[in-house]
Amino acid sequence: MKALKVGLLGIGTVGSGVFTVLTRNQEEIVRRTGRGIEICMVADLDTARATAVVGNAAQVVNDARAVIANPEIDVVIELIGGYGIAKALVLEAIAAGKHVVTANKALLAVHGDEIFAAAAKARNGQGVMVLFEAAVAGGIPIIKTLREGLTANRIQWVAGIINGTTNFILSEMRDKGLDFATVLKEAQHLGYAEADPTFDIEGIDAAHKATLMSAMAFGIPVQFDKAYVEGITKLDAEDIKYAEQLGYRIKLLGISKRVDAGIELRVHPTLIPTKRLIANVEGAMNAVMVQGDAVGTTLYYGKGAGSEPTASAVVADLVDIARMTGHASQATPALAFQPSSVSALPILPIELVVTSFYLRMRVADEAGVLAKVTGILAEQGISIDAVIQKEAKDGENQTDLIILTHDCLEGKVGMALRQVEALSSVIGSVVKIRKEELA
Repeated sequence: MKALKVGLLGIGTVGSGVFTVLTRNQEEIVRRTGRGIEICMVADLDTARATAVVGNAAQVVNDARAVIANPEIDVVIELIGGYGIAKALVLEAIAAGKHVVTANKALLAVHGDEIFAAAAKARNGQGVMVLFEAAVAGGIPIIKTLREGLTANRIQWVAGIINGTTNFILSEMRDKGLDFATVLKEAQHLGYAEADPTFDIEGIDAAHKATLMSAMAFGIPVQFDKAYVEGITKLDAEDIKYAEQLGYRIKLLGISKRVDAGIELRVHPTLIPTKRLIANVEGAMNAVMVQGDAVGTTLYYGKGAGSEPTASAVVADLVDIARMTGHASQATPALAFQPSSVSALPILPIELVVTSFYLRMRVADEAGVLAKVTGILAEQGISIDAVIQKEAKDGENQTDLIILTHDCLEGKVGMALRQVEALSSVIGSVVKIRKEELA
């Protein structure tokens, strides 16, 4: 059978990995697909770098549109990133009848509905495939799991550590007792964090990925603009220490959950019981939990980034395309559900989310403070699970009061904390971190 001809847009870290993996494992891939997969054209502004990677194995150009215009190219791999030129090139490739493989979670989380609709209409309605396994959790096949492996299930929730940079930072803060700013500098020095780490540390990267997983888990449109996003920049080392003493670890989680009123879609620091396997995922590793009604709870763990782990996911998408026969419209839907059956279930605002909370406040070391605080919480119907009041240090008249709540409405907690912070015996703002049992 004729080899699948591939054009590669961008040959940086991941692109180089794709070329290496395809070259090294070509024999194994042919055994699996019945046909070869060849990168025959590469576009990169740095043509010298590209040539150094591919040698004479592929034509190197500096114009991505030359790849799209080549009638021999069956598949275009987009590894440029971002929302701008990448979006234009993906849509142009689709219009030219090319299948597309991308690792661009930001593009799909924001413009996915437009891109998938265009793909369905391409080739006079025969359609082309847009695959994106590498866009979420690197080498972990979580997209294929949601799209294929768990199709017999009604998914109830998905929760994941899906950003390696923030997980490395939180692991270091816990292990070494260091503050956020110090560990961030270390992460940048080691190459785990970018010079501008905003997308990672503010939770935006994780929210892009959670948005895609929510669409695939629940059959809803991609709606990044409705996700609640909170990063790790305000986390204090002492909260990580207190959480550990209470039997929890703090992780930045991307969570999507089906509830009666709609779908929760949120990214934020979360207390997780240390007995959960996902709480023990350390360093730059990723892990995703999925709860299905038939299969129960499943866990997927592995490297969430890196040249060859991400390349593994890209090549897996190429193999899917190489195996496909007939119209693309007959293939597994890109977002797991048939486009005609996409649900209008709303994404809930964070105020309507029900979860439990860790609350830490600095209070005056005097009688009656605890009673005042718990009284305010009770007025809002917030039930208390545990209370710890630390002894004041010698010579100090302030101490930390830590409260764990049972499940309650986020909006009620917000109202209660505004009243608590108004008390003369409470100093400064209350630290609020959501808690999930993931049982």
